[in-house]
Amino acid sequence: QTLLDAARRHNLFKMVNISTDEVYGSLKLGEPRLFTEATAFEPNVPYAAAKAGGDLLCRAYYNTFGVPVIVSHCSNNYGPYQFPEKLIPFLITKAINKEPFPIYGDGQNVRDWLYVLDHVKAIDLMLHKGVPGEVYNIGGNNEKSNLEIAKLILSYFGLPESMIKFVPDRPGHDRRYAIDATKITQDLGWYPEHQFEQALPKTIEWYLQNQEWIKNIHTKNANINEHIKMEQAQTAPLQNTNPKLATN
Repeated sequence: QTLLDAARRHNLFKMVNISTDEVYGSLKLGEPRLFTEATAFEPNVPYAAAKAGGDLLCRAYYNTFGVPVIVSHCSNNYGPYQFPEKLIPFLITKAINKEPFPIYGDGQNVRDWLYVLDHVKAIDLMLHKGVPGEVYNIGGNNEKSNLEIAKLILSYFGLPESMIKFVPDRPGHDRRYAIDATKITQDLGWYPEHQFEQALPKTIEWYLQNQEWIKNIHTKNANINEHIKMEQAQTAPLQNTNPKLATN
């Protein structure tokens, strides 16, 4: 909303709200249905609900104030510089260290994977050619289960599939996301240029060559978490000085 207000105040500059396919909820495994721009919102987790709320704010600001905003819903990205806790860099790091691969549930959760440079190209096209008030879905037409991803990475490193360890599923874990990107292809001429079979090895090689970057990210993240813990420890006694506010 802050950005929308700024766009309204300062000459109605064009903006793209980068949202997620998670706002649409979950698809069933094996069904032919894909998410289109007309698919109703059915978010299943707080993050997706918050993103859906942002999308609706964009719609409201466009209709009420004429703010030239575009909304995009993109599938899962992968590529260089992705935060190491995301699935693909997380598993690559595990492979580098020859550590077990923890996989949620049965590993059959499916995502549509898009190389980051293809997403960047789509954002650039939306900024320059996209129609304000419109929604564009962006996907790689490349559905893979988490288990498939794990096996591909293990294979690249020559490691056994016995390194896969199934762990309890996380709450609200949607089963399948799949994007129909027909609209942005037809209207703006966008299409994914990078095939997964070539881009995944390229991504793995990038992380192999940039292990110092990964270590720095982990160090910074650990320092931030430690700072948060210290702040919580300092404020906790103050919060519980009033008996009426104490909790069990």
